[in-house]
Amino acid sequence: MRIWLLAYGVLYVVVEMVGSTLESVGWPQITALDVATAVTDAFLTVSVCLAVLLAGHLGLRRWAPLGATRLQAPANSGFLVEQPLGVRSWRPALSALPPAAPLGRTYSVGAYGPGWGRRQRRVAPAFREEPGRLL
Repeated sequence: MRIWLLAYGVLYVVVEMVGSTLESVGWPQITALDVATAVTDAFLTVSVCLAVLLAGHLGLRRWAPLGATRLQAPANSGFLVEQPLGVRSWRPALSALPPAAPLGRTYSVGAYGPGWGRRQRRVAPAFREEPGRLL
C-alpha cells in the first residue's frame, strides 16, 4: 500500500471525526474551545489506533517465527534437538604446568613453601616406616 494513500485516509478520518463532533455541538454555538477539543480528540483516537496496529505488527514479527518453529517440531519428540554450539574462548591458551619439585626428605613449614624469613626444618613424616625426629 502506498504511504500517501494511507496518509490521505488518516487525514480523511480525522476531518470526519472533527466534523461529527462539531455537528453534535451545533454549528451556530461553536467556539474555539470546541474546535480545539474536536481536533484533539480526533488525533488522540487516530494515534491510539495506530499505536495498537503497530504493537500488533511488531508482536507478530517477533513471535511468528517462534510459532512456526513450534508447529514444525518433529512428531517423535516434544522438543527440538539441536547440535551443540562451538564457542571460542577469549582467554589465551593455558600454558603447561611447571615441573614438579623433586621429592626430598625435607618439607616446608607453611602453606606456600619457603620464603624470606622462613626457616626450613625437617618435619616428622606422615608414615611410621620412615625415620623422623620426634618432638
